[in-house]
Amino acid sequence: MSAYISVELQRQVRDRFANCCAYCRTAEALTVTTFELEHITPRSADGETVLKNLCLSCPSCNRYKAQRQTATDPLTEEMVSLFHPQLQAWTDHFAWSGDATEIIGLTPIGRATIAALKVNRPQTL
Repeated sequence: MSAYISVELQRQVRDRFANCCAYCRTAEALTVTTFELEHITPRSADGETVLKNLCLSCPSCNRYKAQRQTATDPLTEEMVSLFHPQLQAWTDHFAWSGDATEIIGLTPIGRATIAALKVNRPQTL
């Protein structure tokens, strides 16, 4: 079942994330797909359809995230919360590699989110 998201709320989410994926930072204009409005706390976990619980997500990140709210940090093997794009700053948890080809996790949340969402997934040709 889909939640109705008003045109105005959609505009606010798109503006907030500058038409880029909140997780992998891909710009929608550089792809051939339409990005999705994602419930950060899933509706199945009583997540509301409000600005503070919505983000813009590329279809790949959204599919890998699915209903997840936690994942395992591959370094510590501890279960941690996934990155919350409305409550946390991307730069606190992630950085670009020196050659800007991969996203590096700076914290357990960053590393777990990268692993769970397969953020550095190779592109298929």
